[in-house]
Amino acid sequence: MSLRNVLVVLYDGVQSLDVTGPVEVFSGASRFPGLAGYAIRTVSPGGAPVRTDSGLTLVPDGDLEGARPGAGTTLLVPGGRFTADFEPRLTDWLRAYGGRAERLVSVCTGGLLLAEAGLLDGRRATTHWYACEQMARDYPAVAVEPDPIYVRDGPVSTSAGVTAGIDLALALVEEDHGRDVALTIARHLVVFLRRPGNQAQFSAQLSAQTARREPLRDVQQWITEHPGADLGVEALAARARLSPRHFSRAFQAETGVTPGRYVERVRVEHARRLLEEGGDGIAEISRACGYGTPEALRRAFLKTLGQSPTEYRRRFGLPHR
Repeated sequence: MSLRNVLVVLYDGVQSLDVTGPVEVFSGASRFPGLAGYAIRTVSPGGAPVRTDSGLTLVPDGDLEGARPGAGTTLLVPGGRFTADFEPRLTDWLRAYGGRAERLVSVCTGGLLLAEAGLLDGRRATTHWYACEQMARDYPAVAVEPDPIYVRDGPVSTSAGVTAGIDLALALVEEDHGRDVALTIARHLVVFLRRPGNQAQFSAQLSAQTARREPLRDVQQWITEHPGADLGVEALAARARLSPRHFSRAFQAETGVTPGRYVERVRVEHARRLLEEGGDGIAEISRACGYGTPEALRRAFLKTLGQSPTEYRRRFGLPHR
């Protein structure tokens, strides 16, 4: 297999990790003997050094105007502070040449740049959670999906905030070079394996609000620490010293989700981590996460992640011990 090209667009105010995270993933493929990796090139308007939003200075390899992505090229557009005030040189170049790349990839609010250039029209896409509403409002031709950490729609891939770019880059490496290479790179970067694209941008604890009242906060913590316990409404209400009806109403009012939905999210997350670790079998994991049977766990995974626990382990887990 021939060397693949990765072209990274830089600009003042770019988010440094949006750049360096995926670049570290792609460069990691070059460490494998006999494996054709990636030729990585960075460009900026005018070829000038850029100052990232964190104050770091990045020196590009060349001028954006002279870059022509084509077959065999992955064009990577990171996000950053700049996306609040688009520079015509960059959006004009994307409009003219972005669609010529074999794969077009954005990280974080880089998706807004693609949308501004019309490259997401008629496609599904995501971006950082705080910019999803803006994308949906300003670019109605884009089918915005606010929950996934990345979305792949044909040759165009968009990812959520910052570290989600690493997950997307790992998925692209797996597509190019196989699962073992992607997992090895993930471990080298001390990334906890790879998250599937349809995983939510937030964990259950982050996606739900933290309850204001201490008894409800304690119940949230209890659920997280005891996913295999009896987490029915009556049991949780008793722990909060409230009636089941009052508890359900108060929990949803303060967290934004029902107790049942919160419990399901926590249990699926716990099961996912156990599957990734590669230790226990499916039956043991089902019991440990409060599902009781492998079939109940399978239904929860299909509903939440769109794949079975067995398939999830095959794709994202360490070898079963």
